[in-house]
Amino acid sequence: MNQPAEQFAASAQTALSDLNTLAATAMAGFEKLVELNLATAKAALADTAAQMQTGLSAKAPQDLAAAAALAQPMADKAVAYGRAVAGIVTETGTALSKAAEGKFADVQAQAVANIEAAMKHAPAGSEAAVAAFKNAMSTGQAALATAQSQAKQAADMAGKQFAAATDMAVKASKGVKAR
Repeated sequence: MNQPAEQFAASAQTALSDLNTLAATAMAGFEKLVELNLATAKAALADTAAQMQTGLSAKAPQDLAAAAALAQPMADKAVAYGRAVAGIVTETGTALSKAAEGKFADVQAQAVANIEAAMKHAPAGSEAAVAAFKNAMSTGQAALATAQSQAKQAADMAGKQFAAATDMAVKASKGVKAR
């Protein structure tokens, strides 16, 4: 077998393995979300049943107040659920981003090596074209690095804003409870 065909087969095998790893990471995150949703649904059903039972067995207005007081723990659980979802999504997204960045860097390095090897065999007089191509490649790599950095900053900012909104919701629900 010739070398380019062997390189292609090896690259295809590596790409398939990387794709399987990324798919497994995404599936693990999905499984965590499903488990969280099932546990939350079970707890919500149990809480609702208890609240309804308390409300139905009320004999005096004070008893109804006790049933209404059960709403606060539900609000706290909703906030905790939101934080858990955000945590799972962030964790999975970070794992996928790191894996993709690492694999992209490997692919990019291999592509640069292949192009440089091909450029060594470029015909005489094509030095200017080779230099222009290398310059364009460097510019593209710098633009990609900038875009990746900006995307990471945007994701970090969104996470901080979600955390701030969650904290505000917690404070608001505690304010309602105090009244």
